[in-house]
Amino acid sequence: MSGTALSLAGMLLTVAMLLLLVPVGVLLIQALNAKRPIDGHPAPVAQRPRVAVLIPAHNESGGIEPTIRSVLEQLLPGDRLLVVADNCTDDTAAVSIAAGAEVVQRHDESQRGKGYALDHGIRHLKLDPPQIVIIVDADCVLGANSLSQLALRCTQSGRPVQALDLMRTPPGAGLKARLAELAWVVKNQVRPLGYLHLGLPCQLMGTGMAFPWPLIENAPLATGHIAEDLQLGLVMARGGTPPLFCPEALVTSYFPSDSTAMSDQRTRWEHGHLGVIASLAPRLMVQALRQRNVPLLAMVLDLCVPPLASLALLLLISLAVALLVFLLGGTALPLMLAVLALTAFALSILRAWRNFGRHIVSMLELLSVPSYVLAKLPIYARLLYGRQAEWIRTKRDSNKH
Repeated sequence: MSGTALSLAGMLLTVAMLLLLVPVGVLLIQALNAKRPIDGHPAPVAQRPRVAVLIPAHNESGGIEPTIRSVLEQLLPGDRLLVVADNCTDDTAAVSIAAGAEVVQRHDESQRGKGYALDHGIRHLKLDPPQIVIIVDADCVLGANSLSQLALRCTQSGRPVQALDLMRTPPGAGLKARLAELAWVVKNQVRPLGYLHLGLPCQLMGTGMAFPWPLIENAPLATGHIAEDLQLGLVMARGGTPPLFCPEALVTSYFPSDSTAMSDQRTRWEHGHLGVIASLAPRLMVQALRQRNVPLLAMVLDLCVPPLASLALLLLISLAVALLVFLLGGTALPLMLAVLALTAFALSILRAWRNFGRHIVSMLELLSVPSYVLAKLPIYARLLYGRQAEWIRTKRDSNKH
C-alpha cells in the first residue's frame, strides 16, 4: 500500500473511531451514574388521577389473562382497562372479556402493527377520556403499585413516563439467552437510570408507558413501524415533553424459549433500532443543536448507542483494521483510539454487570461475550439484503407469567 493510501486510510479510520467514541462515551457515562442515589423526587399528590390502561393484543388468548389480572388488581373506581383485539384470528376478545376487561375489536389487514391498534384504542377512549393513559403489552405483568407510581409521576411532571421494563429468561435457560437478558438490563435499566441521575430523559420502551391525556389524544400512533415506541418518544421530546424514567414502576415479561422466536424478536428490535438511527438521528441532532434543546440532544445521543452486540462488533472490526493499518506503516492514532474505545466499552459492561447483572451470568460466563457477538452476525447480515421493516408478532410462551 502506498504512503498516500495509508495516509488516507489512517485519516478515514481516525474519523470513524472518533464517531464510535460518541456512543461508547454515552454508554460509559450512563453506566457510571446508574448506581448513584436518587434525590429530589416530587412529593406524591393527594389523590391518584383517573387512568385508562390500554392493552394492544394480536392473537394473545394463550397468555393475556395474567396481564389482565395484574392490571385489575391495581385499578381504582373510575379507572378502565381496555383491550384492543387487533386483527385476531383466535379468541383473544372472548378470553379478555371473561377475565374482566373491556374489549374493542379491530379488523384491517391492510394496516397491521401495534401502532394502529394503539391509535384505535385512543380513538375509542375519546368518548370518555381519562386523565392518564397507560400502555401495557399483552405479555407483560405489572409490578405492585406500578399503576399509581406511573400515574402520579405523570401528573407531577406533565410528561410521558416510562416504567422499568425487564425481560426474564425462562428457568433453565442457556448462556446465550442469559447474555441476552444481561444486554436487556443494560439497555432498559442501567442506561435510563444513569440518565435519570443526571436529570436527563429516557427513550420510550413500548410497554409500561404513561401519558397525560392531552399528550396522547392526538399523538401520531397510526404506524406500522417496528420501532414505534422510539419514534413516539422522540416526537414527544421535540414537542417539549421528553419522557421521564420511573424505576419504581415495573413491568416484566419473558424471552421466548423457542430459539427461532427469540431470534425473530431480536431481529425486529435491532433492525428497528438501527433503522431509526439511520433515518432520524442526523436530522434530530441538527435540530437539537440549533434549538439548544438539551433533553432532545441527550435522547438523540442515547439513540445513537446501537444494540450492544453490534457496537461490540464494530469496535472489534475497527480494532482489527486499525492494527492492520499500523502494521503496514500507517499512523498509530486510529489504533490508540480503537483501544481506548474498546476499553471504555468493556468498563461500561463490567460496571453494569457488577451492579445489576451478577445474578444473571457469572464473571466466567461474561468472558464468552465475543462468541455471543459473533452469533449475532446473521442478524446484521440481513441488514444488507433484507432489513426487517414490518411488524411481525413474536411467538409467545403462554405459561411463563
